[in-house]
Amino acid sequence: MPSHNTPSEPVEYTSERRDFFRIEDRIGLEIRRLPSQASPEEGAFDGDHLESLKAEFRRLDQDIRTQLASLAERDRLLTGLIKSLNGKLDTLARIMAFEQNPLQPEDWQEVTLSEGGLAFSCAPPLWAIGDRLAIRMTLPPELFQPQAIAQVIDVQPDNTGGTRVHTEFERIQDSDRQQIVRHVMRWQIRQRQKE
Repeated sequence: MPSHNTPSEPVEYTSERRDFFRIEDRIGLEIRRLPSQASPEEGAFDGDHLESLKAEFRRLDQDIRTQLASLAERDRLLTGLIKSLNGKLDTLARIMAFEQNPLQPEDWQEVTLSEGGLAFSCAPPLWAIGDRLAIRMTLPPELFQPQAIAQVIDVQPDNTGGTRVHTEFERIQDSDRQQIVRHVMRWQIRQRQKE
């Protein structure tokens, strides 16, 4: 599926939510409440000044992918080398970005994650049904940082005095959704290898 640089339109997930494969994982989680009048395009996290650089990075990445497709027909060995170097640069960029803005220990938590939404624990209770949240996840070990606008669809008390908050993604870029999908698939593979 091709990735786009603009957020996808809101999608109704209520009937489809159960169709997504869910995983229980420990991820970095940053959450900001969105004011009711906030535009979904407004950035809730630091680093918005880097958007033009990120857009240029995505454009260059797409150029490389296009050129690799034609090069693969002529020289498979060189294509493999360039793919490896491109992956190495991507990983280095993620490491550098993460080191500039490291998450604190309390930012890492156990969640239930799918491409349709996220559930997490919160103590004391902070969120209510209908709240709109800007969410940024850090998915180890690749350190991908997908972002989404989510709506709280359920809040249930837990046995620790806190709550379990269930959200569904209202707006998410296709590239961010694909990062979540790849993370879920890799998690499944790692779990099978442990068995």
